[in-house]
Amino acid sequence: MESTWYPREDFGVLKTWMIADYLRPYTQWRINRADPCDDGRNARAAIGLIDAAAYVMQLDDDEPVIVRMAIAGCFARGHFDPGPEGEALIRRWHYDEAVAGPAELFQAVAASAERVLRPEPGPRADRGGRPVAVTSGTGRGPALPRPREGEAAPA
Repeated sequence: MESTWYPREDFGVLKTWMIADYLRPYTQWRINRADPCDDGRNARAAIGLIDAAAYVMQLDDDEPVIVRMAIAGCFARGHFDPGPEGEALIRRWHYDEAVAGPAELFQAVAASAERVLRPEPGPRADRGGRPVAVTSGTGRGPALPRPREGEAAPA
């Protein structure tokens, strides 16, 4: 099994390297899918992801976009996880057309992760009409029902 070496800062893995490492399998997937019949879309997408990985590795962990992703919980599990919407952005990056640079990709990923944390307007209710929490944990977990008044919360 291949192990990835990360530079360490204060005994922690750099977040920017976690992001670059996350992009690697998507880049390889696009390279493997390149075909003369796809009008260069997979090759363009692979180059866009390589460019994004090189760009993010030059950033510091205290860059505002990296801090936004950290606050949104993208590194909560010890690796980079942009959530489903962020993953979709990365998978489709530069596939149809290359109109933006890596900075715009990471701004969009941060915005998508922040949307997961932002509660929906107004109270939500389950089928029985009881209010439910919008999210649990880091903002990526399932919505859990709140206990009724007088009920003990599950352990």
